[in-house]
Amino acid sequence: MSVTDLKQRFSIIGSSSALERAIDIARQVAPTDLSVLITGESGTGKEVFPQIIHQFSLRKHGPYIAVNCGAFSENLVEAELFGHEAGAFTGAQGARTGWFEAAQNGTLFLDEIGDLPLAMQVKLLRVLDRKSTRLNSSHVK
Repeated sequence: MSVTDLKQRFSIIGSSSALERAIDIARQVAPTDLSVLITGESGTGKEVFPQIIHQFSLRKHGPYIAVNCGAFSENLVEAELFGHEAGAFTGAQGARTGWFEAAQNGTLFLDEIGDLPLAMQVKLLRVLDRKSTRLNSSHVK
């Protein structure tokens, strides 16, 4: 599929060599099993690129979960990202699957990770580095 076709399919407006290069890179990383960091100014359409990657990946039949990390408190985002066991904190009556585990065999797009507290960013990096779906777990994807 050409860059022009991708722009039409994903309703991307604009034409510049930088935009076309970014679309081409998204298409190239799609078939890999890499974690991808997408950076750019607010309002530039960064959320389209994970959709392109997902649609052209081997995970395209799995779930696509998009999360705005800035919309959650630190305590809530940790429980949502990593899940929890019953009794893990006050009010945790049962086990809950986190977004990492729910997105297994699919794509998890974490938007606005820069809005997370630094301690949470460290935990996120640890989980990505270990390729696990749970914090403090040997459970591997």
